[in-house]
This record gives sequence, structure tokens and C-alpha cells, in this order.
Amino acid sequence: MRYKTAMKKQNFYPFYFLLFTFYFLHSACNSTYTSKKTGYYKIDFPERKYTVFQKEGFPYTFEYPVYAQVVKDSTYFDQDLQNPYWINLDFPQLGGRIFLSYKAVGGKSTYKVKQADGSYKDSLGTNVFDLMVNDAFKLTSKNESVASSIKDSLFHTQNGITGVFFRVGGNAATAKQFFMSDTTKNFFRGALYFDVTPNADSLRPVVDFLQKDIDHLINTFKWTNK
Repeated sequence: MRYKTAMKKQNFYPFYFLLFTFYFLHSACNSTYTSKKTGYYKIDFPERKYTVFQKEGFPYTFEYPVYAQVVKDSTYFDQDLQNPYWINLDFPQLGGRIFLSYKAVGGKSTYKVKQADGSYKDSLGTNVFDLMVNDAFKLTSKNESVASSIKDSLFHTQNGITGVFFRVGGNAATAKQFFMSDTTKNFFRGALYFDVTPNADSLRPVVDFLQKDIDHLINTFKWTNK
């Protein structure tokens, strides 16, 4: 915004003119220019409080934030009962979603099988533990073109749950992914996504906030079908 000051020549004393000129030149020669950082909207994060997800028939239970909504994706829950235990955790206030999928080791699921012409066809196959682990790593590696880094770490919780956590740096579509399994019965996978174009800088406060909620989910996770 420009400010204009009207001054009459007869009221503009030479002394003040010289003093102002000297001050201006002195400041310009000795001051350092500092660019302004790009700003983002301030986010008011909700108070942390958790509730238990424990539904009859589900092979797992865990605690999740009260400001999240458990949503059943119609793709898997309307009439297709091949994956009856797939749910999403929606965070309307933060524009995020954690996709949570489950497969029974040794069970049947629909897989995309690549054909000779390069196209993919749905095919019913067996859930093999080693192959599901490989798929989890492949799904994460799909972000390599935009990711600045991909780090994986093995974890084991006090509830006896073992899994792998992936941290994806840069402007990837998903910054956090993980999977857990007992290797013989159950395989559970999670991935955090946002409803906006990925921007690591602007999303970092939200990602950091939700990281603690993901940690809590993992640390309270239990299998119920042992």
C-alpha cells in the first residue's frame, strides 16, 4: 500500500530535508534486506482424546481420536464382502484420511494382475504373507518420483504387535504408511492421505499432529481373533 503526503514547499524546511536525506541514505547503506517467509493459515488443533474402536466380528481393536470419524467405504462394504473389515478414519477438521485395510493370511482377495498387453485384470488370489509385505513396500515406493526420502523402521509394541512404519519425505501423496501382521492369520495396513495437493511445508504441522494419533493407534492395537 502506498502512502502519499502532500507538503507545501514553504513549509518544508531545508534542515529537515537534509536530515531526512542523511538518515535515509545511512539506513539504506547499512541495513540488511530480509525477505518475508511465506505464511500459512494458523490451524487450531483439537484437544487430544481417544475412544475405542471395537466392533463385533472385527479381528482387531484400537483407540482412535474422538475428532475422527470411522467410515466404511462403500466400495468394500455395500455388497462386496471380500474385505468386510476395511475402514477409514476421516479427519474433517484437518482434511485428512487414514485408509485402513485388512486381509486374512491364507484368505482370498481380488488382485490386479498384469496382462501381456500391459493392461490389468481383476483376479481372485490367495493372501500370501510374503507377497502382502512386498506389496506394502511397492505401494510406498510408488512415491519415489516425488519423494525426497523414504525411510522404513521395524516396530514391536507392548501388545505384541509387530510391523513396519514408512516415513515419506517431500511432496508425496502420502507421508505416513505402515503395516502390522502376526504372519499367520492377520495383515493390517494404514496410509495417511489429504484432500489437497501435497505440499510438505504447509502440511507439516498437520502431519506432525496426526503422527501422534497414528502412534497411539499402533500402540493400542490388538488382534481379537487369536
